Amino acid sequence: MSSLEDVLNGAGTSVAEHLRNLPTGPNAYPGVPPEFTNWREEQWAWQHTCVLFNQSFHMAELLVEGPDALRLLSHLGVNSFARFPVDTAKQFVPCTPDGYVIGDVILFHLAEDTFNLVGRIPALNWVTFHAETGGFDVTVTLDDRSAARPDPFDRVHYRYQIQGPNAAKVIEKATGAPAPELKFFHMTSMTIAGRRVRALRHGMAGQPGYELWGPWAEGEAVHEALVEAGREHGMRLVGGRTYSSNTLESGWIPSPLPAIYTGEALRSYRRWLPATSYEANASIGGSFVSADVEDYYLTPWDLGYGHIVKFDHDFVGREALEKLASREHRVKVTLALDTAAFLRAMATQLEHGDPAKWFEFPSAVYAMHPYDQVLVDGEPAGLSTWIGYSWNERTMLTLAMVDPAHAAPGTEVTLVWGEPDGGTRKLTVEPHAQIEVAGVVSPVPYSEVARRAYADGGWRRAR
Repeated sequence: MSSLEDVLNGAGTSVAEHLRNLPTGPNAYPGVPPEFTNWREEQWAWQHTCVLFNQSFHMAELLVEGPDALRLLSHLGVNSFARFPVDTAKQFVPCTPDGYVIGDVILFHLAEDTFNLVGRIPALNWVTFHAETGGFDVTVTLDDRSAARPDPFDRVHYRYQIQGPNAAKVIEKATGAPAPELKFFHMTSMTIAGRRVRALRHGMAGQPGYELWGPWAEGEAVHEALVEAGREHGMRLVGGRTYSSNTLESGWIPSPLPAIYTGEALRSYRRWLPATSYEANASIGGSFVSADVEDYYLTPWDLGYGHIVKFDHDFVGREALEKLASREHRVKVTLALDTAAFLRAMATQLEHGDPAKWFEFPSAVYAMHPYDQVLVDGEPAGLSTWIGYSWNERTMLTLAMVDPAHAAPGTEVTLVWGEPDGGTRKLTVEPHAQIEVAGVVSPVPYSEVARRAYADGGWRRAR
């Protein structure tokens, strides 16, 4: 069977150039309509009433079971596992031996020696590879996302999120009991529509809420009960068009390129990954261009995960991260684009000649892994990795990482938008001209509500 390594060896160009010209567009969110009402109203609801996210289709799950399950995960995660009891969860971040991020997912401790990893596939592939080749006494079972399976609507679990100021009221209505008072990333069970439902205290939109899951066959009944419970509390269903834009307000960067395309230490992994894998189709897009794919690799500090790197255990990448820890790191920030400058870029769509690259609404992402250049006084100062429009903030926002000297809120920056030389061969890229758009460094999360209640010592920090 052809492997990722075979694909790269046969590309006839640099790895970076190959990935930049792959035809793959941004991740799709199948199984739900693009909009239930309209994306503006759906965005508004997660700040002002509440929303129901249906995550049953676009995320993969990996069940890890066996006597060595915790040892395997501790071997791969930069996180501490000193305290990780049953019925808790954590952000799981694995790195390469050189200290660059593979991806990140949510890790659920379901029972003794039983864990579930939920999220994008790169981190799950990495865990599966080590489970199969590392001599661990574990079994792993992949339930792949709908787009990557022959039976897209026959998953193991349904998975919903109720998020927003009225989330607890909806849960109370649906269960007929007070909403559980859980610490952040702690789990419990509840009964909805006569079915036992597992629940995680979560906050995807920067608001307090719950992630709910259970057997796939019971998902429709639970969904109907939640929709009915949400009617009197202004709950809105969120469509696929809106879903990916919530990260702009909450500040989670969803798209690090898996740092696995180079290095002798990772050659066996690239040979293990098939030519049909996510990693073999992981397109890069944006104005940042380098011939060296390693310039697209990100560290935990780039993504705002520096605080969870703990050297209290041995793990893949520890030695490299110990060396990186004492160095200066880029800082994760939000960039708020100047309205007048953004409108000038949009105005090119109404003029003859090559316009600026089209800004899709509400998410303007057009590749699986966006990388746009950020400048200060004409010099490189960082990277933007996600971009879109917030109806709540009435602002075009990007999630970025910038050099420490330019990370203070209020710093004026320039976003370079569009690809050089008219664009690449990606199917989502039309002929266009690069354009510079002024912006200002802002806090992350950008939403004041999320920043105050979620990140700066509010309910999320109550442990």
